[in-house]
Amino acid sequence: MTRKKDKPEPDTEQRASLNLAVEGGEDSAEPKRLVRYFSFTGFFAIIVFTLFLSLFISQQAKNMLLSDNEDYANLVAKYLNRQVSQKFINVILSYGYTSVRLREKFQFELMDRLVRRSIHGFKIDHVNIYDFDGMIIYSTNPNLIETTGQDSEAYKEALEGKSTSTLVTNQGRFGGFGQTRILQTFSPIRRELFDGSEGYVMGVFEIHQDLTDDYAEIVNFQYISILVSLLVMSLLFLVLRQIVKRADKIIEERNAERRRFQEKLHQSERLANLGQMIAAVSHEVRNPLGIISSTAEILRGKLKQYEPDNQLADVIVEESRRLNEIVTEFLDFARPKVPKIATTSLKDVLDKNLYYLSSELEKFGIKVIRRYGGPALIEADPDQLYQAFLNIFLNAIQAMPDGGVINVRTTGVNGRHSNMAEVVISDTGQGIKPETLDKIFNPFFTTKDQGSGLGLSIVKNIITNHKGEIFIEPLHGEGARVIIHLPVKQD
Repeated sequence: MTRKKDKPEPDTEQRASLNLAVEGGEDSAEPKRLVRYFSFTGFFAIIVFTLFLSLFISQQAKNMLLSDNEDYANLVAKYLNRQVSQKFINVILSYGYTSVRLREKFQFELMDRLVRRSIHGFKIDHVNIYDFDGMIIYSTNPNLIETTGQDSEAYKEALEGKSTSTLVTNQGRFGGFGQTRILQTFSPIRRELFDGSEGYVMGVFEIHQDLTDDYAEIVNFQYISILVSLLVMSLLFLVLRQIVKRADKIIEERNAERRRFQEKLHQSERLANLGQMIAAVSHEVRNPLGIISSTAEILRGKLKQYEPDNQLADVIVEESRRLNEIVTEFLDFARPKVPKIATTSLKDVLDKNLYYLSSELEKFGIKVIRRYGGPALIEADPDQLYQAFLNIFLNAIQAMPDGGVINVRTTGVNGRHSNMAEVVISDTGQGIKPETLDKIFNPFFTTKDQGSGLGLSIVKNIITNHKGEIFIEPLHGEGARVIIHLPVKQD
């Protein structure tokens, strides 16, 4: 008695393939999440970088504006210093004055004309002159004259001979609206000596420049650059999203293709294991079946001598034959033979099948219409091809118990399959339900009350081993159509 073997454990490769099948759903979603993550992260990084770049450029523009206006104010201060030292001092000395007294009308008017003429054409808001006590002794704005209280660091540095500029922001009535930006430059007033060298400090110039409009232009430029950058980045993001969607679609198609491949691989593994089991079982069944069949033949011969009407032995012989056919189908499926390729007449193989089935066709009242064309010779194993066509014709006959028509047509194939011959076999039988099309070639799948369900599986194995293709289509009216492509003989 044969001991039952334990169920073998799957090997490493099988376990790996099973793990891939289980984890396939997670893998298919992970690339999509990563692509979306990188698209949004990239968009955010670009926006932040663009805003930083816009702010950096605008700040550099503000610094350049401030630096240029500081140089501009220092240039005006030097020019005013020269005018005061060379013209104002010399004039009042020529009139007998020994010191500067701007409270006197003559000196004030002289200074006013000199200052206004000197700053004419320059972008200067107003000019103040301070004495050593921090009092304004002259200003182009009359309301500021003789006001005191200037003790800023910039003023003190100017008394020490150093020019300093400070940007002052004055808030408007409504917060940020209406604010002004004034550049205040404090520069010492020096007495120039006759040799051109600088002498002692006589007072302090305060030069005001209104930079409000210039700053407003820079701020407007900053807003415009940010807006344009956001617009451009948004357009780039839309383009990026389209690329991402396309990438998502490609990744999903690749994942679907991989899952189909894995399913086919698992199906092949299952069929291989099933084939091994069927081959083993069929082999064990065939030996006792042969003994039963031969014993039944001997028993039938003896019974005919004594009981001519006894049919028991005939039943045993007939059922043994039918069981042998099923076992043969199992073996053909489990151990497909390697085709012996030879130059074969496609017409002869088809006619041989129809001649063999002529009694069955006549019995069921089925008419056959032949239309042969295309390549006459193909590269195939005539015996295996005969078996494949036999199964197809038998299915067509069984689908028309009340008679019908079988159309057999051969032709060439155009396009990329131009090296193929095409065989089309159609019937007017019961047809195929659309929901069974995906299972039609599965082993042991059948819609009949009898049969092993291996017929079409064997047919597909034979056609595939011939490097051909097979398709089955339901017809719109009634019946079904089988399309087979086989390689033609090459000259």
